[in-house]
Amino acid sequence: MRNFILLLSCFFIGAHLSAVAQQSQQARDSIAKLSKEDHQLMMERLGIKELRPGPSGNPSAPNAANSDESKATPYKELPNPLFFDNGAKVNSKKDWEKRKKELKEHFDSEVYGRMPEHIPGVKWEIVEEKDSLFGEVNARYKKLIGHVDNSSYPEIQVAIEMRMATPLESKSPVPLIMQFSWIWPASMQRPKPEGPTWQEQLLSEGWGFAMLIPTSFQADNGAGLREGIIGLVNKGQPRKLDDWGTLRAWGWGASRALDYFETDPLVNAKKVGIEGLSRYGKAALVAMVDEPRFAIGFIASSGAGGTKIFRRVYGEQVENLASSGEYHWFTPNFIKYAGLLTPMDLPIDAHEMLALCAPRPVFISSGDPKVEGHWIDAVGMFKTAVAASPVYELLGKKGLDTAQYPGTNVGLLNGDLVFRQHDGGHTEGPNWAYFIEFARKYLND
Repeated sequence: MRNFILLLSCFFIGAHLSAVAQQSQQARDSIAKLSKEDHQLMMERLGIKELRPGPSGNPSAPNAANSDESKATPYKELPNPLFFDNGAKVNSKKDWEKRKKELKEHFDSEVYGRMPEHIPGVKWEIVEEKDSLFGEVNARYKKLIGHVDNSSYPEIQVAIEMRMATPLESKSPVPLIMQFSWIWPASMQRPKPEGPTWQEQLLSEGWGFAMLIPTSFQADNGAGLREGIIGLVNKGQPRKLDDWGTLRAWGWGASRALDYFETDPLVNAKKVGIEGLSRYGKAALVAMVDEPRFAIGFIASSGAGGTKIFRRVYGEQVENLASSGEYHWFTPNFIKYAGLLTPMDLPIDAHEMLALCAPRPVFISSGDPKVEGHWIDAVGMFKTAVAASPVYELLGKKGLDTAQYPGTNVGLLNGDLVFRQHDGGHTEGPNWAYFIEFARKYLND
């Protein structure tokens, strides 16, 4: 009888898991369908009938992305951030302030989209607060919800989720690093790293950490563009062709978190950094440019759409970014560079986005291509930092002092714009200790 009950229990558990998996697949199919429909609508508005297909991230596929460096640079030169659109040279800090406006206009119009003039306000609520232990450090932990004012369109509700902690024994406001973070279900927990976690390392340094959940206020798919903060502002309607994309919306949420830190007596809001990996690395770059209050950036394996040259034919391409699976990160106008136009037609490139962070310090992180793969294009991210360095020099800061790709575990960490490729995969984990060492001279009194 006991065996029969056990078998019956296993049957019902199996049936339940199968039903959950089926529902999950149906949800994914629905999201993909709605994303394709919205993507098609944007293409029609742009007058594009078809797009060039992007390469595959599978190295064994017939259409595998290029990983041959000799074929990676079809361009002779990159746009020069230190020349105005009319050809005049940028000679001073005052000139650079004018040039920044030109560059930002290009990125607004063609890549990341324009921020709406009127975005609803956010009211923060602490929903949980307690003393907690992270590794060997006692800390004050808080869980917060940022309630977005939806009185202009009550049909859509938006809330920002964030978790944070600061050292319990600190006697004064502390620096803090905020990460764009994923929510990982119990069944999908990332493996615990060897040694202290990044949170433990920050707390041991006497700094705080925060984990901002971007998908809590803007979904990571095209189906969600008529919901979240983008949908709320647009009152549930499709985007205009130069409207902001998801990356910029995530950056907006990071700015609202900074608003909260300015009210928290435990945080030194003038010493808050932003960090992200992969797509969240792209978002961290956008947030760093849009929000001058961020003191430092840690941009990890951000690849195409982040700190990788768009014009490079290596790894992920503009054609991938403009597809129905990724177009939502950008303004609809960006789609045309995989259809009517090519990446060569872009008036700007990623090094100019990175240059817009200057003179603030930025740490560019990558994994070893042999482990992480070539999709991210570590060399392309390094070349971006090289090409942005002259702007740092103009502003009295130090960029990279070499154009020679350093390879694995050779950090170029002596300047204000730095690069290090660790020997791991698609993670920033091995570089946290190096970032903390780099950040000390900016965040510690």
